[in-house]
Order: sequence, then structure tokens, then C-alpha cells
Amino acid sequence: MRVCTCPPGEGQVVLGKTLPDLLDEACEKYPNPRFLNMRVNGEWVTFSTHQFREDAEALAAAWVDLGLQPGDRVAMYMHSDADFCRVDMGCLIARTIDVPVYLTYAPELIVYTLRHAEVKALVVSDDELLERLLPLLSVLETLQHVVIARPGDRWEGFRSQLPEHVQGWTLEELLQRGRERKAREPELIPSLKRSIQPDDLATILYTSGTTGLPKGVMLTHQNLTFNVISAFSVFEKHFLPQKEVVLSFLPLTHIFGRMMQYGFMYKGAAVYFTEPRRLVEDAQVVRPTVFITVPRLVERIYERILERAQTFKGLQGRLLRQAVDFAHEYDWLNPPKGLKALRYRMLDRLVYRRWRQILGGRLKYAVSGGAALRAQLAHFFAAASIYFLEGYGLTETSPVITVNRYDRPRPGTAGQPIPGVEVSIAEDGEILTRGPHVMKGYYKNPEATREVIDEEGWFHTGDVGELDEDCYLRITDRKKHLFKLSTGKYVSPQPLEDELRRSALIDQAVVVGEARKFTAALLFASEEGVRLAAQQLGVDPKKPLLDLLRDTDIQRLFREVVAEINQSQPRWMRIRRVALVPRTLTMENALLTPTLKVRRAKVRETFGDVIEALYQTPPGTGEWVILDVEPPG
Repeated sequence: MRVCTCPPGEGQVVLGKTLPDLLDEACEKYPNPRFLNMRVNGEWVTFSTHQFREDAEALAAAWVDLGLQPGDRVAMYMHSDADFCRVDMGCLIARTIDVPVYLTYAPELIVYTLRHAEVKALVVSDDELLERLLPLLSVLETLQHVVIARPGDRWEGFRSQLPEHVQGWTLEELLQRGRERKAREPELIPSLKRSIQPDDLATILYTSGTTGLPKGVMLTHQNLTFNVISAFSVFEKHFLPQKEVVLSFLPLTHIFGRMMQYGFMYKGAAVYFTEPRRLVEDAQVVRPTVFITVPRLVERIYERILERAQTFKGLQGRLLRQAVDFAHEYDWLNPPKGLKALRYRMLDRLVYRRWRQILGGRLKYAVSGGAALRAQLAHFFAAASIYFLEGYGLTETSPVITVNRYDRPRPGTAGQPIPGVEVSIAEDGEILTRGPHVMKGYYKNPEATREVIDEEGWFHTGDVGELDEDCYLRITDRKKHLFKLSTGKYVSPQPLEDELRRSALIDQAVVVGEARKFTAALLFASEEGVRLAAQQLGVDPKKPLLDLLRDTDIQRLFREVVAEINQSQPRWMRIRRVALVPRTLTMENALLTPTLKVRRAKVRETFGDVIEALYQTPPGTGEWVILDVEPPG
């Protein structure tokens, strides 16, 4: 079995550290007076590296003062901001285990997570989030404390409604209690830090999962510190300590955002917390040099540029269309030469410079994770000197396994292994990995742990992929997504879905056909894209979306998209029939996970009647539109 590792002589492998160790090193080597920045009532509130450590230590002392023991679990139902980071580090120093909970979880999943983890304390950000949880707290037998970070006008009323066995606190009350305990017992914090072992559990992260109940991934201090130091070491020349400004908008409940936050802390970066909807607005103020993202956000920016190229008039519209066409042909690895280089410089001065300004004008690169990033998008934005570097990992691997390097990217791949990590491909194509980044296991679930970590220590990712001659990894699908037609042929849906989503008409696509005679697809229409197409076709764009999908000219566009994709597919993989669905997959309707992955089983259940209609002859009718793309058979 071929095993790939980091290229020789690159990066750094460090074992035996804890997360508070990284904070202490940051305070000594790379202190930043503007380390964490968050908006409170519209104004930026700033925490220096040293203030952050003082607050975290005070919170740790408060947990001890309240009687929490090493190993007790503290749940965090919080927005992704500086308060989350302070509470997280306070738990780590106190040797308690924090359990972040997705804000998008349905009530039953929240209750399951908090009961399964047997949490002793629960921290929420504000009145609004506490109001969501208040009706659930009475069934949490182990819960003893509820803490609110930013209490509002309703807090005192909510505090009086807490169950009798639960005490209510504000974060400021805990900070004051902790400061007093530290003053009485100066050796408490040093003693706590000395007692933390690298193999101690730091956090339990309940994976959102596309099927079944969440599993609690147990990550140790060493899992995370190894991953931070190793991953950041391959950017040593391109991530400068105390010099970088980061715009952070990914959820810290997800391991990707959390691990990167530890790295920003370790290297003394200034981090500004925002939300995706405020990204462009805050980028103008913050002017980030680096940020982390997910492919869906990149796709939305791309779609907005295409929309403007189609709607802008006059000279501005012509220039924008030229820039878009040029970017579609741009090869990141082979920059234009000769006359093309002259044209490129003109477009850069007149158009691409403005694209960079949208993100503040100082961005060096963005790291993309969570799903595969289309190579076309990486090349497209590279034309504007906006560089998206794709990486790959899972919650169970802390998370980074591979990442593209700044000086040798290979778009369309997830890069090479980081130092200290091994990657291999099993006989059936599954991606395997081994190293200090692999989780300790699933909480209270040794059987599930044995299913994914074999006797030789290889973690079975469930993803299917390929390694090229230089150890660049390309992910092709999820192993469990493969399905067999009734003809006996296997279909890999992910590549088809990725191609379908390239169309501005399609927001999401789900390919189906398990035990059926041909491949079909549910196409969830992009309302914005469909209305724009209608306007260009002379169809009233203000009609209801379903009426637009029933328009023959609009349907022709969808058929053309699918037919073009089918041309490069073997006969059994070709999509014969599609359903145009005027619905959106979201986290709120539980059809997307918090990491924006499609819950296939839930989609199949929710749209079971649509799927049945796809295989009827003639097709059924309903609040969707069935189109024949190729004659079934």
C-alpha cells in the first residue's frame, strides 16, 4: 500500500503540547494588542492577547470555585466571537471538556447532545439564545449552572425561570468570582496548567452527520496542538507572526474554524469576527490579509460576478464581460505571456483591482475547506490575484489532513499531507490517514470507533479519492454515496452534482437512482439565477418561481445544462430525467448540515414523492416539474 507524507524538509512536527501552552507561547513571543475583535452594540470591542489570557484564567478559577472537576463537560451554545474563545480557553485551563452545540440544531438534537455529554454547565451568548433553550433545561438532570455572556433586559426574568437544580450566572459574575479565587490562591492557575496532559480530552464535538444521531468526536490537546503547529508551519513564509489581519466568519462550533482560531492565536494575528452577510461590508473596514472559507461562499461570489456581467450595460458591462471571459480561460499555474499579458494587465487595472477591493484590497490568500472547491473557481479568482487554497480534513482528524501550499498550488486537488500525517488509498478507493491528528474515538461509542480506526491506526475517512505522483490528493466522492442501479452498474453522484451546481440556474442538486433502472436528479432551482434568465429571455421575471420553471424556454436551459454534462459520462451515469424543485435546501429545514453538506437521507424522505414521479411513465405531477433529458432505457 503506497503511503504519502509531507515533502521532505518541509514544515514542523511538534508533540507533547497543550492548548494553554500555545496561549502562553503567544503571550511571550507574539503578543497582539488587537488579538480578538467583536462587535457589541455596533462598536468594536477589543481584547489583547494578555487580556484574553487573564480572562481565560479567571474563568478557569471560577469553574474550580463552582466545584467543577477535571473531565466535567461544559456546553457552549454561543455565537462565534471573542466570548466563545474566552469561554473555550477557560474550560481548557480548568481541565473541563467543552462541548460546542450548533446553533442550527433542532431542539431534539440539542437535548440529545447535552444529555449524552452529561453536561454540568451551559454557556449561552445572549437572551435570544437562552430563550430557545429555556424550555429544554428541565430534562437535563446533570445540569447545575447556566451562564450568559451578554445579558439583556430579559435575563433576570429568565434566571428566575431556571429549574430549581440550576444556578444562573452572568459571564462577568464568573470573571469576578474567578479573579477573587486567583487572588486568594496564586498557585491555582499554574498548578492547573501543570496538571494538563497532552493526551487529556480538550473537547467533544458532535458531528452534525448526514444520517442518524450525532457522534461525539473526542479530540485531545495534542490532537489539536499538533494539527495547529503542523498546518501553520507549511505557511511559515506566507503567514507572518503579528502581521496578519483575519476576518473570521465560519462557526467556531466547527473544528475547521476552531483549529484555525488556535493557529491565529499562536501566531499573534488580529482576528475580527463577522458574519457571512456582513463579509463585504466589514472587509472594507478590516482589510484582511487572510481568511478561511467554505466553497459555497466562493460560489456565491462567483455567481454574483456573473450576474453583474450579464446585467451591467455600456462600457462597464463590456469590460466586466471581457474580464469574466478572460478569467474563465486563466490558468493559475501558467500566467499569460506576450499580448495576452498586456491584455491581462489592462483588465487587472480596470476590473480585477475592483474585485480585490471587494475583499478589502489586501487579501493574500484564503484557505477553503469543508467540501471540494471546483478547480475552475480557483483559476477564475487567481486571475484577480485572489488565491483560494483548498485543504481537506474531517472533525475526526482535528481536522487538517492535506492542504495546498501557497507556492505550489494544484487547483482541483486538496493538496499534499501536512507534516507528520500519513495518507493512503485503500483497495476500494477509500482515503485512509494515520498520525497524531486522529481522534481518540467517539464518546461512549467504542463500536463506532472500531469501525473507523483499524488495528494499524489507520482512520477510514469514508471519502473516495486518488493520490497523484506528487502526493496531491483529489477527493472524488463519499464512499457511502455510491449507489448501484438495478442494472448492476455503480453511480458516483458527487461529480455529477458538482457539475450541475456550476450552473447559475441550480442552487443544489441531488442525484438519485439506487436500485432503479436509470440515473435521475433533483435540481433545486436558484431563484436568483432563474429570474435573471427569465429577464434575458423576455419572460416576466416577477412570476412565481414555479410558473417560471414551467416555462418552456426556461426548461430548455435546464435541459441544455444536463445534456452538456451527460456528454462526458458513460451511458449508465447519464441523467435521464430531472425534477425542477422550487425549494431551497437549508440548515433551518434540516436538509443541510451545519457544514452545508446535503442530508441525502432526509432529502430522499422529504422528496420521496418527487423521486417516485421521476420513475413513473409518464411522469407524475405536483409542485415540481419533471423533464426528460434523454429517453430512458
